[in-house]
Amino acid sequence: MTKPKFVYVTYIATTPEKLWKALTSSDFTEKYFFGSKIQSDWQEGSSITYSRNGQVTDHGKILKCEPHRLLSFTWNIVGDETAREQPSQVTFEIKPMDSTVKLTLKHENLSSTDLVEKNDTFEGLNNGWPAILSNLKSLLETGNTLPSIAI
Repeated sequence: MTKPKFVYVTYIATTPEKLWKALTSSDFTEKYFFGSKIQSDWQEGSSITYSRNGQVTDHGKILKCEPHRLLSFTWNIVGDETAREQPSQVTFEIKPMDSTVKLTLKHENLSSTDLVEKNDTFEGLNNGWPAILSNLKSLLETGNTLPSIAI
C-alpha cells in the first residue's frame, strides 16, 4: 500500500542563495515558520531541530544537503504517538528560473493522520505547509510576513 505524501510547489521572486538562507537560518525561520528556530550544522547524517520558546517541537536527521539546490531530512514531531515504521521525510528542491526560483516541497512517508481535511485550520501537514511557504514567499518578496491569522 502506498503511503500518503504531500507536495507543494511555489514560485518566488528571489535567488537560490537567498532562499537557501531563509530555509536554513533561524533568523528567517522564526519569522515565517510559526516562530520556530531551526538548528543544524547542515552535514548529511547530522541532526536538525525546530524549536519554539526554547522547546524542540520537531527533529530529524539530514539525509541530503546540497546548498542552494536540495535539502532533505527525516521529520519527527515531538509528542506524536502515531505508530510509524520510519519517520516521514521532508525535501526542499530549489530550481532557478531566470529571476524566479521554483521551490518544491515534498513531505513523504506520511500516515493518514498527518493530513487533516478541515477548512480554516493550520492543523495537518496539508494545511500547515501552505501557510508556512506562503509566509516565506511574502517575506522574501516584500520583506514582510503575512499578517497573523486567528482561526
